[in-house]
Amino acid sequence: MKRRLLVAAFVLTLTVTGYAQNDFAAKLSDAAITLTKQTVEYDPQYFSISYPNGDVPAGKGVCTDVVIRAYRKVGIDLQKEVHEDMKANFSLYPKNWGLKTTDKNIDHRRVPNLMKYFSRFGTVKPITNNAADYKPGDIVAWNLTASVTHIGIVVNKKSPDGQRYMIVHNIGQGQVMDDVLFAYTIIGHYSYPK
Repeated sequence: MKRRLLVAAFVLTLTVTGYAQNDFAAKLSDAAITLTKQTVEYDPQYFSISYPNGDVPAGKGVCTDVVIRAYRKVGIDLQKEVHEDMKANFSLYPKNWGLKTTDKNIDHRRVPNLMKYFSRFGTVKPITNNAADYKPGDIVAWNLTASVTHIGIVVNKKSPDGQRYMIVHNIGQGQVMDDVLFAYTIIGHYSYPK
C-alpha cells in the first residue's frame, strides 16, 4: 500500500511539474507575442539603464531585448539574474568584448552571455533539424556570420505551412513574429522556466 501511495505521489508530482512548466512556456510565448504589437526600432547602441529592472528606451532594442522584455513580463529580470551570476562567476562568461569586469547596462544584452546563463540555469535542449523538437517558450540562438549571433523565442503560432512554430525576434525590422527557425545556423536551444 505504501508503495502505491509513493508511486501515485511521484506521478502527481511529475504531472504538476510538467503542467507548471507548460503553463510558464505558454505565458512566455504570449508575452513574446504581445511585444510584436509595439513599434520598436532596431538600435544596437549602448544605453545607460537603471538597475535592477532597467530597460533601453521603449521604442528601441535588439534581439536580446525581445528575450529580456518577454521574461520581464513573466516576472523574471534577466538584467539582474545575468549580472549577479556574472559578478560571482565572471571567468565562466565569454570575453568577446575585452571587458575585465561586469557591466549591468549591457551584459544581459549580449547573446553569448544569455546563452551561457541559460546553459547554466536552464535546460540545454538538443539542436536538431526536427521542427517538433522546438516548443513554445524555448529560446533559440543562431550564428548569422562568424561574429554575429542572434536570439529569439519560439511561440505558439505555426508557420504558414503549419510545419513549425514561429519565432519572435528582432533582426532589424523591430519585434516581429517570423518563420525563421531554420533560416540560420542554430547554435543554442534552451528552456528557462525559473
